[in-house]
Amino acid sequence: MLTPYPIEAGFPDIRPYAEGNTGIPYMYTFDSGVPGPHVMINALTHGNEVSGAIAVKDLLDLGVRPRRGKLTLSFANVDAYHRFDPADPDASRFLDHDLNRLWSESVLDDAGRDGIELRRARQMRPLVDTVDYLLDLHSMHETCAPLAVSGPLEKSIALARRMGTPEWIISDDGHPEGRRLRDYAGFGDPASPKCALIVECGQHWEADAADVARDAVSRFLELTGSADRADVPVDWRRPAPAETRVVRVTEPVVAPTMDFKFAGAYTGLETFPEAGTVIGWRDGKPVTTPYPDCVLVMPSVRQLRPGVTVVRLGRLLG
Repeated sequence: MLTPYPIEAGFPDIRPYAEGNTGIPYMYTFDSGVPGPHVMINALTHGNEVSGAIAVKDLLDLGVRPRRGKLTLSFANVDAYHRFDPADPDASRFLDHDLNRLWSESVLDDAGRDGIELRRARQMRPLVDTVDYLLDLHSMHETCAPLAVSGPLEKSIALARRMGTPEWIISDDGHPEGRRLRDYAGFGDPASPKCALIVECGQHWEADAADVARDAVSRFLELTGSADRADVPVDWRRPAPAETRVVRVTEPVVAPTMDFKFAGAYTGLETFPEAGTVIGWRDGKPVTTPYPDCVLVMPSVRQLRPGVTVVRLGRLLG
């Protein structure tokens, strides 16, 4: 039985923001009237990941507006969020489909598919199509240092490095289950100037994760030119790490059945110096590290089901 994490963070009431101002519920766009990029800060891609919702609500409550271009503030999977139950806190990650596995044209355009999250993705899509820079705020199943999840493209790695925090940047190709919002359309096209980042702010319900989210928001708004540092509270900024480090994910470890277990109580960024080290068992067969200095990226069996990625394996690039 997995030990539950304490729910330290309060779940804010976001219902006052249900109407939005875009014609799309829970989505707000503000136009500075000055030339500049369209920047989007998105929260609640997963309904139980509260830290991003706290930061976005704070931006709305503070009346933060862009100095240049447009700024969109978004709560995504609000149906799942409203069903959060502290007695079963992992259950409201999503309701029908993982919203962060639906962002491909083939899925969005498939009239034969339906579901709560798919309807929400289709609702959000016209506005997302106009965005130049996206910060998608997430959190993790296990306690781990914050991560910027940049994707495989050099443009996204460079954006994460320029932001300067978190220390760890994870360069990956996505999930076998489906495409993430971060990789949708121009965000995932190396020829497009559009760019997106995920920041995993910490464990889902730890109080510190909201502070990581606020720091990421402050830095992203300044980096993209949407706002100046003085436009958000000074205490949102946390000390930046001395350097950033990139881990290139080489492969996912997918559980084909419910018969998967780890060899240790891994939570993320564990590094194994020798190739061939057993890190778990899949259907009774050992799963081993494929090369020296292999890094575990977001290992967890809290959402274990057939076809789910339980960990990703990566090389430290520096």
